[in-house]
Amino acid sequence: MSLVSEPTLKELYGNMVTARHYEERLQEEYLEGKQPAFDISAGPIPGELHLAAGHEAAAVGVCQHLRDDDAVTATHRPHHVAIAKGVDLKRMTAEIFGRSSGLGKGKGGHMHLFDPEVRFACSGIIAEGCPPAVGAGLAAKKRNEDSVAVSYLGEGAIDQGAFLESLNFAAVFDLPVVFVIEDNDWAISMPKDRVTDVENGAKRADGFEMPGVRVDHDDALELYEVAGEAIGRARDRNGPTVIEIQVHRRMGHFMGDPETYRPEEDQTAAAERDSIARLEADMRSAGIADETIEELRDDAHARVEEAIEWAKDQPEPEPEAAYEDMFVNPPSGVTDSEPDVEVAGGDE
Repeated sequence: MSLVSEPTLKELYGNMVTARHYEERLQEEYLEGKQPAFDISAGPIPGELHLAAGHEAAAVGVCQHLRDDDAVTATHRPHHVAIAKGVDLKRMTAEIFGRSSGLGKGKGGHMHLFDPEVRFACSGIIAEGCPPAVGAGLAAKKRNEDSVAVSYLGEGAIDQGAFLESLNFAAVFDLPVVFVIEDNDWAISMPKDRVTDVENGAKRADGFEMPGVRVDHDDALELYEVAGEAIGRARDRNGPTVIEIQVHRRMGHFMGDPETYRPEEDQTAAAERDSIARLEADMRSAGIADETIEELRDDAHARVEEAIEWAKDQPEPEPEAAYEDMFVNPPSGVTDSEPDVEVAGGDE
């Protein structure tokens, strides 16, 4: 049994249950109006939707150690990480529903969530979050700050150039970056063993002489310990780390995915390997009563329901808003006139 304090156990559990219920409720809302003929433009949530039910341990085990000034980049499956990082749940939900009160004023959708208050961002491009995380780590080092950066990616992204180049840059400059690989065995519809010959993605760290650790079970407490060491090492300016955690995708790659490529026994196994049930058992072993666990669960569910109802009541963006926020305003003191530019070595 891990020596984790009772308040930490409760917070880990609360965030995990919030993330799980959030995904289940978004699934229900997303499918409304899209059946029987599946139309991604119909219903209250437009576009595609990638849900992370079964990935919760990967989020809470790492983000529990982070501060608001630590940067996190996530993938196209980002909600669990956003919740664990402390992103405003109501504004995130409004963004997913395409409402003007959303994090991106309803223009970005669920794969493009940005919350500068807690330094969170995500992207639908595979491994795209790695270079920005490295940039955040480089900025922290140059400013002599002890903040760290965390980049999440899937096991299908470990052969991407953006990931490997980021590892190299982080290693060369000893940057405070932790790369977290969520291994759910499926790179979209492709089984892991057909994507790469590297069974353990954390082994990618060996080529860059940095620590690499794999957590073979989606155990929030085991990851909490591993991540605590990695983040502590980063804060102490002892360089980057790669962590891979085995998770289990309980839903399709995207909503509407028929999963015909996935054996039924794999889906059954994913449903049975429940990281939340595992943590509940650990909490009971630590002396936390079932009544307390149930209260935490009820509070998490209520938080989700409140966020969804709030988001649904928010207005949609006005059509003319599509032309707003297209360009960054010039810094204070800079005029619209062309600046004088001196060209080195030239006469003009």
